[in-house]
Amino acid sequence: MSKWVEAALAALILAGPAAAEPLGLGRPALPEEIAAWDMTVLPDGTGLPEGSGDVWTGDEVFAEACAMCHGDFAEGLDNWPVLAGGAGSLQDRRPVKTIGSYWPYLSTVWDYVHRSMPFGMAQTLSADDVYAISAFLLYSNGIVEDDFVLSKENFAGIVMPNAEGFYPDDRPGIEYPKFRTEPCMADCAESAEITKRAVKLNVTPEDPDGRPAGTLPDLHLTAAGTEPPAAETSEAEAPAETVEIAAIDPALAEAGGKVFRKCQACHKVGDGAKNATGPELNGILGRPVASVADFRYSSGMEALGAEGKAWDHDLLAAFLSKPKDVVQGTKMSFAGLRKQEEIEAVIAYLAGFAPE
Repeated sequence: MSKWVEAALAALILAGPAAAEPLGLGRPALPEEIAAWDMTVLPDGTGLPEGSGDVWTGDEVFAEACAMCHGDFAEGLDNWPVLAGGAGSLQDRRPVKTIGSYWPYLSTVWDYVHRSMPFGMAQTLSADDVYAISAFLLYSNGIVEDDFVLSKENFAGIVMPNAEGFYPDDRPGIEYPKFRTEPCMADCAESAEITKRAVKLNVTPEDPDGRPAGTLPDLHLTAAGTEPPAAETSEAEAPAETVEIAAIDPALAEAGGKVFRKCQACHKVGDGAKNATGPELNGILGRPVASVADFRYSSGMEALGAEGKAWDHDLLAAFLSKPKDVVQGTKMSFAGLRKQEEIEAVIAYLAGFAPE
C-alpha cells in the first residue's frame, strides 16, 4: 500500500465517520457499465433479454456446446452432472437431482447457463442460444413437447415440477430449541439394548437383487447331480410375444452405427457388452421388455414387460422417436430421434447384435 493511501486512511480513522469526505478517487459507474454486470434473472422473468429458442435448435446447440460434459441427452458423463431424469426420485435412497426433478425455477436454469456455461467459455452463448438450450432441457425432462418455443413472453408460464418442494428455513424456530436444552449427563437411561438392526430399518443399501450391499448372493446350491429349482412365474405375467426379425440391410446398418454414437454413452453392444446407465442391447429385437438380468428398470418399463411385450420393430421405432410417450416415467433422458431414416438405421444396426 502506498504512503499517500495509508495517510488518507489514517486521516479518515482519526477524523471519524462524520468528518470523512470523498477522496476524489474514481467516478460513478455509467448505466451501461452497471447493466453489463446486472445479469440476474428472477423467477417471474424480470431481467430476461429479448429472444427465443425452440427445442430442436436447443438440441443442436447443446450437442455442440454442452454434450462434451453432460452427454448428448443430458445424461451426464463421468463426474459431470446429469441434467435430465430423476422424476419422483427425491424420496429415494439415492435421489437423482436434476433440472427436472429438483430445480424449483426455470430462471435458475437460464441464469446459470447464461452466466457460467459452457465451462471454460462462460458468456459466449447468445440469448437465443440460452433460450434454445433451456427449451431442450425442458423437453428432455418431459416438461414441454418437442414443438415448444421458449421466449421472454412465455417464460414465466413454465412451472417446474419441484416448484413447491422448497420452503423457508424453519429450523431456528422448530429444531434449534430441541437441541438447546440442558443435556443429561448421568443416569439418563436405565439400560441400553439393541431392538432392531439397520437392515431391518431399510437404511442399509441393497444390491439390485435385494440383498444387503457387500454380502454374497444366494446361489441356490443343490445336491450333486440335481437341477436347481425352476424359477416361479407370476400369474400376472403374460407370456412374451414372438417377434420376427427382418433381414439386415448392410448399408442401413452402417448408417445406424453412426447414429448409435448418440446412444453409446448409456448403452453397450457387441462382445462383452455390460449394463451401464442403460441396459446392454445385444439381441434387443425380439427380447422381452425389461428382461435384462441385474438391471433395475423404471416401474413403467416393468409394467410394459409384465404385459408380455417384446421389442419388435414398431415398438422400438416408437420408443426411439418419443420414449416418454411409450413408457411413462422412463428413466432414460434421451429426447428421441427426429428423423425416421435415423430410427430405421439404428434398428438395422441393433439387429446385427445377437444375444450373448
